[in-house]
Amino acid sequence: MSEVASELARVKGAFSQPTLTLLHQRQAPVVITIFRAVFGRDNRPVPTARLHAQVEEHLARIRQAGELEVPNGSVRDLCHRWMRGQWLVRSLDERGHEVYALTSHAQQALQLVKNLTRDRATLSEHRIATLLGTVRRFNAEANPDRTARVDILGAEIARLQAERDRLVDGAEMPSPTEDYMLEGFTELLSLVSALPSDFARVEERFTQIRGEILAAFRAEERPAGEVIDDYLSRADALMTATPEGRAFEGAFALLRDDALVSRLRDDLGALLDHPLSDRLLGEAERAELRGTVRLVREGLDRVLSQRSRVTATLKEYIVSHDAVRDRQLEQTLRQVESELMTWMASTGPRATHDVALLPGRVGLDHLRERFHDPDDDVLPDRISAADPDDAPPVSLDELLAQGGPQLSVLRGRIDEALTAPAPAGSLGQVFDSLEPALRRPVEIFGLLHLAADRGWLSREGLEAYAAVRPDGSTRTFSVPCTPLPAPAGTTPDAESETPA
Repeated sequence: MSEVASELARVKGAFSQPTLTLLHQRQAPVVITIFRAVFGRDNRPVPTARLHAQVEEHLARIRQAGELEVPNGSVRDLCHRWMRGQWLVRSLDERGHEVYALTSHAQQALQLVKNLTRDRATLSEHRIATLLGTVRRFNAEANPDRTARVDILGAEIARLQAERDRLVDGAEMPSPTEDYMLEGFTELLSLVSALPSDFARVEERFTQIRGEILAAFRAEERPAGEVIDDYLSRADALMTATPEGRAFEGAFALLRDDALVSRLRDDLGALLDHPLSDRLLGEAERAELRGTVRLVREGLDRVLSQRSRVTATLKEYIVSHDAVRDRQLEQTLRQVESELMTWMASTGPRATHDVALLPGRVGLDHLRERFHDPDDDVLPDRISAADPDDAPPVSLDELLAQGGPQLSVLRGRIDEALTAPAPAGSLGQVFDSLEPALRRPVEIFGLLHLAADRGWLSREGLEAYAAVRPDGSTRTFSVPCTPLPAPAGTTPDAESETPA
């Protein structure tokens, strides 16, 4: 394969990585914006319900802003799609709640976009000085020649001593230019922004190891001891052979040294208190630098938590699974040996006995699920009779006001209405002529009951019954109109005539 073809293969492999697949899609700006708004710079795990609500709210606002390239589908479908793209990962936190977090691929994409949104760094004195200092320090730590190392350290000590003496003697202290400070802050922010993705890669690697260990345990193709040895060697290699692992070990060593942590916090505080920092840094960038130590601590905590889950998986398998199964097998073999010795004591050397490969199953028609509980036979406590003197006094009128319709009184009032000189035309008119005590809502049913007993039929249309409750409140009911029969010896036409 030619050099160009091999380079093309490497480039295609890079483009197939989830980081570039996220940036290459048409909806990448919207997805990156949502990730930055939801997870922030710290990539803190977000509960599932809260993530769904925030994504739905952000998508609605983006649509209102007029953006056309917005992902389609429900929020749950979008999260599953992002998980398949290896941009989101779902797991359980310490309390057993389901949470989402960004993968290292998504964090790399966010970091790249974040770097592009800043002013591009140009060639400057600060960058050259940083390069020279890094190369010099690297050579001082890696040079195999003892004399060369001593010369490098001596030159550095002499330079620092001369600078110290110059400042002690009161010489002029040059102030850095604004470009120099801007370049320094830009490089510092780039270093801090890369920390979350580095920690996420270590965490994902431990997650992958945990899945491989569980698969090896379930397959039972190798002894448990071999699987554990493989895990220990791979975990050690992860911490020493990969850049992410070495970065994790370095950060872990930093946090174990209280003096280094204190010095880092003091140096960052001094840089943020510089007179030029207010003009060069925004509030978000100042907060990012101020929370560097907390960012490192949170990343370490997540990696250690994931490594603890792998260790817990091993412990659970060793303590419970293997021990229980081996103990049961040992007990079964001992029982077989005991029965075999008993059988051999009463038989000859050529005796045979057919043994089933698997024991027969016990057949039960029904197995009781609930057994007798003596507490169920205890009689309940006796109901004590209430003292009649404690009852509130109630009058007969109050009891009658809460009772059913007064049919006897209503029957007499209907008879009076039929024999009156100016008889009522309908049952509703009879109800309206009654006193308030007989115009309760229940009396409407009493009137309708008496009308049905007399065979009076209702006609089309409704009429209003203005009822009065016992407490004095009123309520109007719409009831089918029931006309009263004409008195004996009269006709409807005669009734309608006006007397002279």
